[in-house]
Amino acid sequence: MDQTKDCPLCKRPLPEKPSKHHLIPKTFKGKEIVLLHRICHRQIHANFTERELLNYYHTIDRILENENIQKFIKWIKNKPSEFHVRTRNTSRKNSL
Repeated sequence: MDQTKDCPLCKRPLPEKPSKHHLIPKTFKGKEIVLLHRICHRQIHANFTERELLNYYHTIDRILENENIQKFIKWIKNKPSEFHVRTRNTSRKNSL
């Protein structure tokens, strides 16, 4: 498990109790975990299906390639570490 002090997605300091994200979903027996802000973790799952996470978006670098994630990071990067709002699924994922 990644023990860094900053979120690998948004680079802000992690809260005391970070969220655990399986790079390959638990549904597919994924074991590798990264620690994220809850809002960052929810943003990943709002943008990608479990199958997309398995087949392509199974690393932070690949997740960061996504345009929606890039927009989210630009928006969140100056927010306090504890900041949280409800996350909605993207229209792209809703149409799948």
